[in-house]
Amino acid sequence: MEQHVDVQHEEPVPPPAESSEPSSRMTRRQALTLISMASVNFSSMICYSILGPFFPAEALKKGASQTVVGLIFGCYAVCNLIGSLILGRYIVQIGAKFMLVAGLFVSAGCTIMFGLLDRVPSGPAFITLCFIVRSVDAVGFAGAMISSFALTAKIFPDRVATVLGSLEIFTGLGLILGPPVGGWFYQSFGYEVPFMLLGCLLLLMVPFNIYVLPNIEADASKDSFFTLLSHVKVILICYAIFTLSAGLGFLDATFSLFVINKFHLTPGYVGIIMLGLSLPYCLATPLMGYFTDKYPSVRMPFMVVGGLITAIGFWLLGPIPVLNISG
Repeated sequence: MEQHVDVQHEEPVPPPAESSEPSSRMTRRQALTLISMASVNFSSMICYSILGPFFPAEALKKGASQTVVGLIFGCYAVCNLIGSLILGRYIVQIGAKFMLVAGLFVSAGCTIMFGLLDRVPSGPAFITLCFIVRSVDAVGFAGAMISSFALTAKIFPDRVATVLGSLEIFTGLGLILGPPVGGWFYQSFGYEVPFMLLGCLLLLMVPFNIYVLPNIEADASKDSFFTLLSHVKVILICYAIFTLSAGLGFLDATFSLFVINKFHLTPGYVGIIMLGLSLPYCLATPLMGYFTDKYPSVRMPFMVVGGLITAIGFWLLGPIPVLNISG
């Protein structure tokens, strides 16, 4: 007699679907990339901000007018813009990692060369070399920062704002340490030492990033920069970045001279006063990045309120005549 045995076949369990929520735990590649990006932000910004407390006064001794000093600071931004457009166009062909490392190397060399400009004769020779070195430095810095943004977007696609906000801590640290460190070293050891130390720091970042940074291919962009400018929101963002950066550049060229002449302070104290700009920036950016990732609807209000607060700060710094505040 045949026995019929019902055999129950277990259906294969499908693999668990990947959650759309970003994992709170970083992979090794993400951690190494974050360390690399942090080192780039910190070292680049400390070298940028070191000039503020003492270079304008030093340039005046070398025969440069205040207008020329402003142009020396301004050429950095112009060349950074042009370099960003060109290097951003060819980042896929060059490679993000190579561009970042090469940018750091160029910035390191330019920082060291800028420290040797006090040996150049006063007048046109000094002014010309200042423009050349700062322009090349700006292109190198542009390459490093473009690669940094590209790698961050590639490795942290689900939390770009949070990661960029966290990285801005190190940008803020560079802005915080640059003025007081530069002012103190200049006051204690002279013009060359601050640039030599920071140039060597940048050189150390080159092999570090070669070892730490993973090899990642950047994705080719489908739209050009000018195509993006056809969008109103992109124009508004560019305008916000432009105005805020112009304010920082304005202070770099004029603030230290004003404080030294009016209050007779040393470059070391001028560097400490400049902490009022960089320290709140360092503390606020990670918080802003977290909120804009968690609540995307607050991004535009944050831009508007931040712009108004910045405008009020400049009105008080002047101060504007309407306030009738006498020094």
